[in-house]
Amino acid sequence: MSKAKEMMMKKVNVLCLCIVTIFISACREKVVKNEEKSHIVIDDTVFVKDEILKGKLKKASAKSYSYSKEITAAGTVQAIPTRFAYITPPFSGRVIKSHVSLGQKVKEGMPLYEINSPDFINTQKEFFQSSSSKELVKKEFLRKEELAKAGVCSMKELEEAKNSLLMAEKEYENIIAALNVYQIDNPEAMKLGQPLIIKSPVSGNIVENNIVNGQYIKDDSDPIAIVADLSRVWISAQVKEKDISYLKKGDILNFEVSARPGVLKEGEIFHIDDLVDESTRSIRVISVCDNDYSDLKIGMYATVKFFSEETEAVSVSENALMQNEKFTYVYKEIASDTYLRTPVGVGNTQNGIAIISSGLTKEDIIISEGGYYLK
Repeated sequence: MSKAKEMMMKKVNVLCLCIVTIFISACREKVVKNEEKSHIVIDDTVFVKDEILKGKLKKASAKSYSYSKEITAAGTVQAIPTRFAYITPPFSGRVIKSHVSLGQKVKEGMPLYEINSPDFINTQKEFFQSSSSKELVKKEFLRKEELAKAGVCSMKELEEAKNSLLMAEKEYENIIAALNVYQIDNPEAMKLGQPLIIKSPVSGNIVENNIVNGQYIKDDSDPIAIVADLSRVWISAQVKEKDISYLKKGDILNFEVSARPGVLKEGEIFHIDDLVDESTRSIRVISVCDNDYSDLKIGMYATVKFFSEETEAVSVSENALMQNEKFTYVYKEIASDTYLRTPVGVGNTQNGIAIISSGLTKEDIIISEGGYYLK
């Protein structure tokens, strides 16, 4: 072997020896440091060694907890549609008499105003003509029926008279139905030229009144009065899609309106929509509430709180929860002085108690306080 090669081999051996020496020193240093630590962390497992640290850690078992989920949503006060009526004229004409004033209480069927309308007079004429025609056709049918019995009228003529009567009666029924729409309860007692009396379709209060004697209104005009029964109202709230499964018809809720902060009122879920608002991912929930003191006004904003049925859930102290950049976790005991960092799902927190939706079972032992020492 040449002298140059021999020198090269010596250098390589020296280098390898240095690398081995450095590696051994690093391992010894790591062991020494681990021996000096109060706890050792390997992946998600923590081994507690120091007696002082052990005294700072408090342990407790996860417990069963009767839990009712609270859901908060924004809502508005609305009138119940079946207790709310826009009063619009069925015919064009001139108001000749008003029977009500703003704020007045009215009952269903009570007169609101009277209108003199040429269109209504034409409808009256059609009724009287139809009634007269029906009677004439009926008399003709009865006459031919008697003739047929005597054998001096053919069955064809009798059948034609019967069909004419059926058509006349149908036309009469149609005009009666039209008059009923205009709340003419007894058309037979109607007199040609009488004004049309507009009656209230619901009981309630006159909450808007634009009826003016002498004014001319068209049949396509905006409503000139509004009748509403506001002794009960709707609370319409938008509930997030993720929370809707906790609610059902008949559930009790409470709410407060912006005009009376701190004053809670109670209601009951009446209806849950079947459609999701795709822009907000929320679903309309309608509740019914008494409004005996008339302090709830249509359009008021409300903060609504729903409460689901009580159910059993796993709970831990809120102090047991740790947080990193990705998830919430607790330290679960898996052996003596050995803990596993366990991700958990948190449903809600109430009065210092965290409801655990996933990750733990009842009676799992966890670190309830002092977990931050192990980070």
